[in-house]
Amino acid sequence: MATDQNNFQAIISHCKEYGFVFPSSEIYEGLSAVYDYGQYGAQLKKNIRDYWWKSMTQLNDNIVGIDAAIFMHPTTWKASGHVDSFSDPMIDNKDSKKRYRVDHLIEAYADTLPEAEGAAVLAQMDDLLKENDFAGLKALIEEKKIACAVSGTVNWTEIRNFNLMFSTQLGSVTDEASEIYLRPETAQGIFVNFLNVQKTGRMKIPFGIAQTGKAFRNEIVARQFIFRMREFEQMEMQFFVRPGTQQEWFQHWKEARMKWHQSLGFDTAKYRFKPHIKLAHYADAAEDIEFEFPIGFKEVEGIHSRTDFDLKQHQEYSRKKQQYFDPEINQNYIPYVIETSIGLDRMFLLTVCAAYEEQDLSTADKQDSRVVMKIPAMLAPIKLAVFPLTKKDGLPELAQELIDECKPYFHTYYEEKDSIGKRYRRQDAIGTPFCITVDHQTKEDHTVTIRYRDSMEQERIHMSAVRDLVMKATMF
Repeated sequence: MATDQNNFQAIISHCKEYGFVFPSSEIYEGLSAVYDYGQYGAQLKKNIRDYWWKSMTQLNDNIVGIDAAIFMHPTTWKASGHVDSFSDPMIDNKDSKKRYRVDHLIEAYADTLPEAEGAAVLAQMDDLLKENDFAGLKALIEEKKIACAVSGTVNWTEIRNFNLMFSTQLGSVTDEASEIYLRPETAQGIFVNFLNVQKTGRMKIPFGIAQTGKAFRNEIVARQFIFRMREFEQMEMQFFVRPGTQQEWFQHWKEARMKWHQSLGFDTAKYRFKPHIKLAHYADAAEDIEFEFPIGFKEVEGIHSRTDFDLKQHQEYSRKKQQYFDPEINQNYIPYVIETSIGLDRMFLLTVCAAYEEQDLSTADKQDSRVVMKIPAMLAPIKLAVFPLTKKDGLPELAQELIDECKPYFHTYYEEKDSIGKRYRRQDAIGTPFCITVDHQTKEDHTVTIRYRDSMEQERIHMSAVRDLVMKATMF
């Protein structure tokens, strides 16, 4: 399969070096598949979240947002099917004692093959997964001599299912505590609040409820940096529709979500839809939006037609009606649901992978290069950096005056150390779209040099024009 592991490793190193992502608890040798977002990563993540939230709740008249708790009554997960069905086929290597998720093990093997051959293996795996044919999956692993990365052997156990939910205790005394789960998805918090929102917001179908928040899955094989983690954040929207209209709305949200992704300006050829081979127990249609990462095409967002499964299940288990009275047709019914579910961490990874660029700027006379993060200006952690040419002659004071004017409106950065060229390079590396240099001419006519990240072009503009220029270029 077509991948660029060297590029991916360079991006991972860059994220750590420039304050985007750190291994969690690194001073204690870290914790597998858990990461912390640094000063620039946290801001970039917030900007992505805010952009999604605005596009859902502010730009749509019939979508509102909530923030449900991570802890939920344990019967929630029985009703949703997670207690009985939220599991993945796993296999252990008898020599290394290492456990693998079967699809991840086969996918990793396929990545080492030529593209056509790898695709054939994945197609065979998909067919077996669709039929829950564990014997066939093990036979495929043995036929291809897929080895454990630790032991190097093909001495495998039988394949069996493993539940992915984290459990914990609610209560101060263990003997009296109740077992509850850390939520594996944010969707159920929306479903159990369906009527609360509908009645208090006087919502009419069709309408949507959006939410962002942490979810937790006990992934046995969590890999590929922040692409698959045990603690992650989702941005989900459940759209409630009249039964019989779900296919129309499914198509609508497929198109709307792809337009949202493409609005960021990244290469449209790197996006594609991929229909689900095996539908989840609650779905009658499902497709993923995939993006071509350096590690290949991977899922970023799912659009699912969940039917009335969730509300019907919660009605049965809670014994409280989850029906909506539709005045247009004078009927009570349980709505059908179209879900859009995007991983915020995966969207973060998509952004840094699409933005990362190594450029050779050498000329006949001089060797030169730079690493630049071409993050969309509206998502960039820092919007404007301001540099005094020197540390004297009143230039720092003029630079600070501009900073003070701009920082109530967007994130700014001040630096006076090193040459202007080195300061430019540091801002390129974190994705700052605009840099301002305050020099001696500024003292005479209040003009400054503005430098544009992507083109590296420079021009003189008046200090009074800086704030509006940056705001216009970086607003959602």
